[in-house]
Amino acid sequence: MKIGLTIAGSDSSGGAGIQADIKTMTLNGVYAQSAITALTAQNTTGVLSVLESSPEFLKDQLDMVFDDIYPDAIKIGMVSNSKLISVIAEELEERKAKNIVVDPVMVATSGSKLLQDEAINTLKSKLLPLADIITPNIPEAEILSDMKIENENDMEKVGEIISKKYNCACLLKGGHQINDANDYLFENGKGTWFKGKRINNPNTHGTGCTLSSAIAANLAKGYDMEKSIKMAKEYLSNALLDMLDLGKGSGPMNHAFDIKEKYKKLGN
Repeated sequence: MKIGLTIAGSDSSGGAGIQADIKTMTLNGVYAQSAITALTAQNTTGVLSVLESSPEFLKDQLDMVFDDIYPDAIKIGMVSNSKLISVIAEELEERKAKNIVVDPVMVATSGSKLLQDEAINTLKSKLLPLADIITPNIPEAEILSDMKIENENDMEKVGEIISKKYNCACLLKGGHQINDANDYLFENGKGTWFKGKRINNPNTHGTGCTLSSAIAANLAKGYDMEKSIKMAKEYLSNALLDMLDLGKGSGPMNHAFDIKEKYKKLGN
């Protein structure tokens, strides 16, 4: 069995972060490990409080993972400060990590900045150059490229800018009133569109985490970048199409939509 590692924050409501990553990797046939950057007290309506891991404890987690069960792919989600970002970058370099997927969580859906400028600068200088692929949304891509994105032509330009700047593949996620669910990959001098249909489901908590984790799982299994993305988008679409409806806010999707019926049966 191939091994995936997620480095991200915990979501107590189970829809995003570490919990979404582990579910996604498991349902995509990969054994999932984790290193937790922060604990959050949250539900579908919002975040109440956050307790960050110390840099020392995060390093301990990573050391224990790499020393025992070496991962075939790594997904990195939200990391809240410069010191934690530096610890991750140093560990990945030292351990010669491979198949690194960075979901640069910098801007909330509301448009609010989630990272301070110092942390963004550390992310840009230390972590992104180690990535095999970066998966920004529109606001995050604007920060990484210093360019405004207003249409699909802009997406193509920015995807190329980010890919060349950080010497990795860039999957620029659509939406944000630019298009339905069309994502643009720029890799090795070539651009590819992945067309998607917007699914009328208000419960989209954890979609970015899920997509990046599914890409990591597919890379771990040996698929190339384009195939990994295509399969990840298909998995995400089906999880949304299951129309799970939990919570009072923007709820989670059903990561386990494809689990065998035998294991889903309710008791008497």
